Amino acid sequence: MKNFSTSTPLFSKSLSLNLGGHIMELSTPRIMGIINTTPDSFYPGSRVSSPEAALEKAREMIDQGADILDLGALSSRPGAEEISEQEELDRLSPVLEILRKHFPDFPLSVDTWRSGVARSLRENFGIHMVNDITAGNLDPEMFTTMAQLNIPYIMMHMQGTPATMQQEPVYENMVDELLQFFAEKVYKLRKLGLNDIIIDPGFGFGKTLEQNYQLLREFDLFQMLELPLMAGISRKSMIYKLLESSPEFALNGTTAAHMVALIKGARLLRVHDVAAAKETVKIFQQIY
Repeated sequence: MKNFSTSTPLFSKSLSLNLGGHIMELSTPRIMGIINTTPDSFYPGSRVSSPEAALEKAREMIDQGADILDLGALSSRPGAEEISEQEELDRLSPVLEILRKHFPDFPLSVDTWRSGVARSLRENFGIHMVNDITAGNLDPEMFTTMAQLNIPYIMMHMQGTPATMQQEPVYENMVDELLQFFAEKVYKLRKLGLNDIIIDPGFGFGKTLEQNYQLLREFDLFQMLELPLMAGISRKSMIYKLLESSPEFALNGTTAAHMVALIKGARLLRVHDVAAAKETVKIFQQIY
C-alpha cells in the first residue's frame, strides 16, 4: 500500500482511518472511485460487465490518483430490482478476486447494506471498508457485524428505502433531523466498540432538489459530529436536473459541487471521475 502523506489540516480535529493497520490521514481530502457490477446503475460510465473490465477500470482510477475503490452490486436508484444476497456475492466475488490478485493491498470498500455480504467479503477478500446506504436500517445485524469486523464503516442517511425515498420526502428541519439521526447511530456504534465511522448525509436519497442544495449549503454543520464527512454528489440528479442535462453531461456541475463540499468540510469524495476530482482537491488545497 502506498504511503499516505499528511499536511496541515483545514479544521482543528485531526481525522484518519485505520485500513488494515495502515493509517490513511484525512487532512488531505481523499478520493473514492466508484465501480458498479450492476447492469442498471444510473450512470453507465460506472458500470463494468466483467471482472476484466473491472480490473481495467480499477487500474485507470488508481493511476489517476484514487485512494479507495468502492465496489457495488446493488443499484440504489428508485425502481431498481432488488437482487438476492447470493447474487450480490456472485457479482462481487469475481471482481474482488481479480482486484486482489493485481492490487493485493489497495484499499477496497464494498457498497452493501447486508451484514452477510460484508462479513463474507471481509473474510474472503480482506475488504477494508463497508459503505452502507441504510445506516443499518435494513439489516439489524449490520452494526454488530461491523463492530466484530472492526473496519471503517460509512453510514448514510436515507429517508425511506430506495423504492420509496423520492416519494415526496418531507422534513420539519432537515439538517437538525439528520444530525439527530447520526448522533443516535454513532452512540450505538460506539457502545459496540467501533471506532472508524464516516458520515454521509445522503445527497439524492430521500431529498428533493431544493433539499439537496440546502444540505450542500449547510454541509459544514455536520462537522460538529467530529467524524470524517463523505460527499456522494457525483453526476447525481441534483446536478443534471438543475442544469437540464443528463448524467453523461454532469461532470462540470459535479466539479463545482465538489469544491463547495470540500470548502464545507468533506474529507472523502465518492466519484465517477477520479482525475477531475483529484484536480479539484489540488486547487482546494492551494487556496486553503
